[in-house]
Amino acid sequence: MSVVAAYIYADGRRLREVDLDDPRSLDMAKGEFAWIGMVEPSEQELRVLQARFDLHPLAVEDALTAHQIPKVEVYDDQLFVVARTAHLEQGELVYGETDIFVGCNHIITVRHGSARDHSDLRKRLETISGMLRNGSDYVLHAVLDYIVDGYLPVIEEIEDEVEAMERRALQSLLHRGQVARLFALRREMMRFRRMLVFMEEVAARLEHQEFPCVDLEIQPYFRDVRDHVRRVASMVEAQRDVLSSVFEVSALLEQQAQGEITRKLAAWAAILAVPTAIAGIYGMNFENMPELHWKYGYYVVLGGMAAVCLGLFGWFRRVKWL
Repeated sequence: MSVVAAYIYADGRRLREVDLDDPRSLDMAKGEFAWIGMVEPSEQELRVLQARFDLHPLAVEDALTAHQIPKVEVYDDQLFVVARTAHLEQGELVYGETDIFVGCNHIITVRHGSARDHSDLRKRLETISGMLRNGSDYVLHAVLDYIVDGYLPVIEEIEDEVEAMERRALQSLLHRGQVARLFALRREMMRFRRMLVFMEEVAARLEHQEFPCVDLEIQPYFRDVRDHVRRVASMVEAQRDVLSSVFEVSALLEQQAQGEITRKLAAWAAILAVPTAIAGIYGMNFENMPELHWKYGYYVVLGGMAAVCLGLFGWFRRVKWL
């Protein structure tokens, strides 16, 4: 089976390992609860869990589909919570899903497409004395907090990329690939922000509403999860603003560069227009033209052309067109 870890806990301590093929291993006394973690389970494996813990069929179907938005559902005396994970793969933001079944004597986590396992979280909770004494609802808080904390490295890595892109935009014009990357990141930030809205709603509901198997003493802990979601959401908004400003700065710099090129072309066109006009006049095949037979006319005309061109060149340099 795709079970990563399955143990029975009581009084904050691990008692024994659970064998899902042996129903007797799930016999629990009062105050004991099972914490089972699974990764990409098959339908048959989830059906076994459904039979062992009396999971609701609709919740099991959602866990099999694994394309749900973050939500909290109540089925009789159990909770079904869906949370979304996020990680970067080769610069692309990839989402996963963690489905959590919560009962008074069990919590089952089913991970789909998540890059972070819960082994570190489990070890931390087992190491800190008394943390698991609070029961399955506290583990639910710890899992949600662990998932939300996983958003921070993603945003920080995107921040580093955006800052590097911002520096490049100020130093030189962005090429087509970099502009496309700006738009891709901005779309990802918008999508990420929408997902965070649902995650914040999940934390808010667990904080304020009464649910089976969630003690009133545990509810304030979900405020911390909500605060973490808000912090990430504010960082996402900041990155969206920075991405927009980078694109605007890049567009302004490109317009400025195009304006400079246009001014230079206009200046050179004005300079070249003078000798072109004079040469065009004297290139006309008229017999009676002023100074046509003057001995020094050729040199005077060339000198006049050069003087006017140099004068125009100097003036354009002063006004910074050249």
